[in-house]
Amino acid sequence: MSESLTRFLSGIVYVTLLLGATSYSMDSFFILFGFFMLIAIYEFCGLVHINRIAPLIIGAAAFYWASQFRTNKTNDILLLIVTLFISIKCLLLLFNFKKEHIGVWSRYLFTLGYVILPFLILVKIPFSNNEYRPKIIISIFLLIWTNDTFAYIVGKTIGKHKLLEKISPKKTIEGFLGGMLFTILVGYLISRYYFQPKPEYADTSVLIWTVSAAIISVFSTLGDLIESKFKRIAGVKDSGKIMPGHGGILDRLDSIIFVTPFVFLFYQILDYVS
Repeated sequence: MSESLTRFLSGIVYVTLLLGATSYSMDSFFILFGFFMLIAIYEFCGLVHINRIAPLIIGAAAFYWASQFRTNKTNDILLLIVTLFISIKCLLLLFNFKKEHIGVWSRYLFTLGYVILPFLILVKIPFSNNEYRPKIIISIFLLIWTNDTFAYIVGKTIGKHKLLEKISPKKTIEGFLGGMLFTILVGYLISRYYFQPKPEYADTSVLIWTVSAAIISVFSTLGDLIESKFKRIAGVKDSGKIMPGHGGILDRLDSIIFVTPFVFLFYQILDYVS
């Protein structure tokens, strides 16, 4: 079987599993993403060369707590602040081109804030007024896939100026801008035709989803670059081998785990304003 066909079939299985489990029920959504989180922790610990046992136990316990119990607003904000703090540390690491080593304590900190905490936030996003709304998380994935696809197509077609050549030589500024443009367009289409809001809420829905699309485009690209930085420091091409032709789960979820806290922050701002 050719590599392209293997990659295609593996991708189909991944997308079908993700959309199916998310759409089917709240429980299947929690089970799938709990499973994804444990694999991502396992892969990331391998990347940064730390013992996997403690992070896996902490991750499993924290995810069970997050999926079984609805927390109050104060706890959600504290969780968001800690996650955003470590996200900023990830960005500082990304743009520190001289740093090719991460201290032991920083490795555990990144495992917590780059992998575990974003998954805890992720399972909060599809809930609105304590009601499970799978369309929200599906829409976020659709926007990430749109950004990845059109950034690649536009970059391949007209890309000339490198975005961050030292980390990802194939990414271009033209590809980034093209990906953002198409992502915002899909955000508009999602707001009008996927959610089908009442006429009096149509303009608000368009605004929310076009802004969300812009946030997702920027931070999903940064998330991909950050994982590339970790892999470059580790000297590996992929985070794992669980998905033939694609690498590991972390390779597929690097965008969503970095996007999640920033999207959640946007939703908290909307909730406060409303």
